[in-house]
Amino acid sequence: MPSSIVPYILYHTEGCHLCEIAQSLIEQTDIKYQHVDICDGASLAERYGISIPVLVQDDRELFWPFDATQLQEFIGV
Repeated sequence: MPSSIVPYILYHTEGCHLCEIAQSLIEQTDIKYQHVDICDGASLAERYGISIPVLVQDDRELFWPFDATQLQEFIGV
């Protein structure tokens, strides 16, 4: 039975041009990820408010700025 758990989360918010750049980089890989808007929760806004975009896998975090090489290293390509 396939798992429906998406291993990566991209924390972002609407209107964030850096988040759009990060999303574009991520979409060039084959990873499955979900978007989570930090404005959906006070704790997310407090934790990531000045750090977005952030790509998270389990307890690992890749904070912006990152490029394609750093992203590939993070996802293990």
